[in-house]
Amino acid sequence: MPTLSLTDLPIRRLTHRDLAACADLSEDRGWPREEHKWGLLLSAGTGYGIDDPAGGLVSACVVTEYGPYGSPSFGAVGMVLVAERHARRGVGRRLMRHIVSLMGTTPLTLHATPNGRPLYEELGFKTTGRAEMLRGRLTRGVPALDVTTRAATAEDLPSILRLDEEVFGADRTHVITRLPAFADQFRVAEESGRIIGYSAAWPNMDTQVVGPLIARDTKTAQSLLASLAARTDRPLRTDIDVRHEELLAWVKAGGLEPVAFNSVMTYGIPELPGDWRRRFAPLTVAAG
Repeated sequence: MPTLSLTDLPIRRLTHRDLAACADLSEDRGWPREEHKWGLLLSAGTGYGIDDPAGGLVSACVVTEYGPYGSPSFGAVGMVLVAERHARRGVGRRLMRHIVSLMGTTPLTLHATPNGRPLYEELGFKTTGRAEMLRGRLTRGVPALDVTTRAATAEDLPSILRLDEEVFGADRTHVITRLPAFADQFRVAEESGRIIGYSAAWPNMDTQVVGPLIARDTKTAQSLLASLAARTDRPLRTDIDVRHEELLAWVKAGGLEPVAFNSVMTYGIPELPGDWRRRFAPLTVAAG
């Protein structure tokens, strides 16, 4: 029986049964396995992949849609991976073209590494921003801040969802309502009984990833970060919009070290919706 070429292999929907194969693919490319994050993405989003006849996956990615069900206002593309043995053979391009075609007129966004950016530019994505990844322990010289923070409760969810949609620019109830089970910490900032920000810290290998980070202003974002850092023994990792220069300077002074920059890219829209001034960090770069 003749061996199918990569261009003949079908692209299919991924399910939770593919979780181990997705983690294997991450490991194959030198990424952490990140089963916990894959689990969230395959629940809240839609995975697409190509099976390798020899076993495992040739390629995979996930699209998380936001806005009204069945009529999304935009989608975030993430975890675009191609097995090392099949790299540089057009597989990633084929998978991304499939996603762009499948999403039709729905605008898209993604975070691109320097290596991935040329492919996305070829497909029509435009760079509209940048995010800086940082990692470390927020311990050095963190001052006491006067913004009140506390653990989120079930009663806070309606207010959190209203604030999130206002700042993010689209309804992502299906993602945010998963945070209490997904995250190790889920905290709000409040003033006079009104929620003015919220954030979560979720486990990823030996770190806790801080995201989303939604806050009224820099001081509120600092308070949320400090409160999360004070309640974990793990290093923090987060991706902060580079326009938030004051927050970036503060976390670096506090002990977080720069790791890398990613390009924030969009397709079909000139920039991300919502209010970037109150959107400090994404849930994960894979889902916006």
